Amino acid sequence: MLILGILQSAIAFRREGVQLREELAAASARSAATARARMEAADILLETLAPGSVGFNCAQRLAEVTHRIPGYHNLIRFDRIGRVACAAGDVPVDKARASRPWFQSLSKGDSLVITREPGANYATVPALLAAVPAHDPRVGFDGALVAVISLESLAPRTADRSLPEDAEVALADGEGAYINATDKEAFPSLPADWRAKALKQGSIVWYARDVRGERRVYSAAPLVGDELFVILSARSGGLFSWATLNPLTSIVFPILTFILALVAVSVVTERVVIRWIAYLQRIAALYARGRLTVRPVQADQAPPEIRDLAETLEDMADAIVGRDASLRDSLAQKDDLMREIHHRVKNNLQVISSLLNMQQRALSDPAARAAMSDTRQRITALALIYRALYQGPDLKRVDLRTFLEELTAQLIAADISHGAGVKTEIHVDDLVIDPDRLAPLALFAVEAVTNAQKHAFAGRGGALTVNFNVRGDEAELEISDDGDAPPDALTTSGVGRTLMTAFGRQLRGRSEMVRNEKGGITARLIFPTPLEEHANRRAGTPARGNQAAA
Repeated sequence: MLILGILQSAIAFRREGVQLREELAAASARSAATARARMEAADILLETLAPGSVGFNCAQRLAEVTHRIPGYHNLIRFDRIGRVACAAGDVPVDKARASRPWFQSLSKGDSLVITREPGANYATVPALLAAVPAHDPRVGFDGALVAVISLESLAPRTADRSLPEDAEVALADGEGAYINATDKEAFPSLPADWRAKALKQGSIVWYARDVRGERRVYSAAPLVGDELFVILSARSGGLFSWATLNPLTSIVFPILTFILALVAVSVVTERVVIRWIAYLQRIAALYARGRLTVRPVQADQAPPEIRDLAETLEDMADAIVGRDASLRDSLAQKDDLMREIHHRVKNNLQVISSLLNMQQRALSDPAARAAMSDTRQRITALALIYRALYQGPDLKRVDLRTFLEELTAQLIAADISHGAGVKTEIHVDDLVIDPDRLAPLALFAVEAVTNAQKHAFAGRGGALTVNFNVRGDEAELEISDDGDAPPDALTTSGVGRTLMTAFGRQLRGRSEMVRNEKGGITARLIFPTPLEEHANRRAGTPARGNQAAA
């Protein structure tokens, strides 16, 4: 039994050595595949972000992506000449960015460029730069969307259960210089032909002694072409040290084999089955949480029935991934169709406005011309809503601050040739609002500004103040002028006053007109704050403050 135990120990030691080499080679190849999958995920992420990476809240959107997805140091949008359009973080100055090889490759048609030498230091830690081109149907190449990925996020973790015990990890460049390592003393100089073999075979394994003189086994695999490699290392002791660390396997177990055989047949079989069922249960739980990229690789060592069940789970995950991709494509097509519809509605409204403008010029009656102008301005406001919808990042909501600024500027500019200049001052709290609420609010603003132009600013100019404040459950739009209002200005009624009252009721609020301290008229629209949009405002960025324009 002792001789058999020694023979079994030698065989087990050799088998464990072969298994260690295979595990280390598989781990390095798996680490390289994981890193490449991460960079392919960066490619998909960049292509997904590129169409909407300019416009409203660009920097905030990119910052949210980098915060939610670990490993991304920065996301940057460059225009066609290399200038920064927006970014999630700080971007170094590089006047020659447009002439860098990676930028030139994108402008010449490459769909993805990955480089460690971007020409400038884009991160405070070792990092890769992955870039995809942005295209504009009108001009073609419209710049690039860049992801800065830290090298540390590409390296495998030593806590990974698939790695051998006491494994160490390092990253090396194509010249054999180590970029970082979990234990620098565990990694000596690399062999002379390691790079060529790793590129040819996909991964290589060799034995060497580390800086402390300890014998270790090493494995290397390429991460990014021939520029970046992952190096794994594990301890490789001799037969005597292995037997000392494994006394049960080398000595005691052969003696007790016969005694425990009958008990092991029943007990071990049950434990093996339960173990694999628990393993597959953990895999199914991961699938339930949406982690469909996990694969039951350990089930290859399980009984045939367990392997069949694991393959069924894997096929199910692949089917779900394919279905999700199809759903994302369908959603993207729906968004494109919605943007096209909004665009066409805006164009049709502009055509109607142009026809009314032509009809207005043909009229000689001042009252009829004024009524036609009022109608045209209302239609222009509706067209502006649809333009904000298809140009913005969200097809269902519009940033109220930007919309009111554009609407006020458009109304003032339309009347600037008929009298003295009007100075505007705008203060709008952060709020995103849906089109159903935005339409009556915009038309109320049109009526208020039009009344000010007719009665307060006619022939003399003046100052127009637009304020929008969110006060808890109520929001208030206030439009004031500094004109000399006649005594009956608050008692007279007309189409404009009737519409303003109707718009207030449509928003389930109220409207009012009062005399202000400057002698002019203040029109107010008070309505319940949209709960969802108000919650987003409180969770988002702070208000940007006042903006004034002459």
